[in-house]
Amino acid sequence: MNSELVVNNDPMSPISAIFRNLRTNIQFMSGKEKIHTVLIASTLHGDGKSFVSANLAVAFARTGKRTIIIDADMRKGRQYAIFETNQVLGLSDYLINPEGIDKLNRYIKPTEIDGLNLLPSGNIPTDPSELLLSDKMRELLDYLQTVYDIIIIDGTPIKSVPDSLILSRIVDSTVVVVGSDTIKKSELRMTLNSIKNVGGNIAGVVMNNMPNSAKKYDEYLYYLSLIHIWRCRR
Repeated sequence: MNSELVVNNDPMSPISAIFRNLRTNIQFMSGKEKIHTVLIASTLHGDGKSFVSANLAVAFARTGKRTIIIDADMRKGRQYAIFETNQVLGLSDYLINPEGIDKLNRYIKPTEIDGLNLLPSGNIPTDPSELLLSDKMRELLDYLQTVYDIIIIDGTPIKSVPDSLILSRIVDSTVVVVGSDTIKKSELRMTLNSIKNVGGNIAGVVMNNMPNSAKKYDEYLYYLSLIHIWRCRR
């Protein structure tokens, strides 16, 4: 199985423990309201959102929850490669075709993880943003919530394209993944405020590629303090 699926391949590792903590935080962040749809977005390409999406989905599935991961990055989707499934048909193809929800199983792929299915990104469409704005996308999410306990959506980098901002308005909550070695404070602020301005709900921020040096670790804590301040003032 793909080495990126750490939660499945090495469940006792510190990284797997972090994903279990993230899963728990998402489950209890809203009090009595259940979270069904979670978008994983990033500021920049290469921040690790697909890695986080895949392992978070595995973490939910391992608790017995019926889980599906949707690869909504219809430009550079890679969940099919992480889960080593077929990419012939996927989200884009379903949204473009006039078929109804009764044909959805043609596009959903099983994975080797019990209780976890995948809807890959599919063939690259002309305008992914337009597809995500469609009524059919909302209907898809509404239907999947009747079938699955949790839906993890792998989005796009917010600085590059508007796709994740569109999705942030129709999901329960959004997790922003940032690379500790690439993100700038101004870019992080811009990403969080962009989601806020379109009416999205932010669960929190995941810092990927944690630094080892003490100096960089202090910078990492400073980023976290900025995030905390922003969430308190929103």
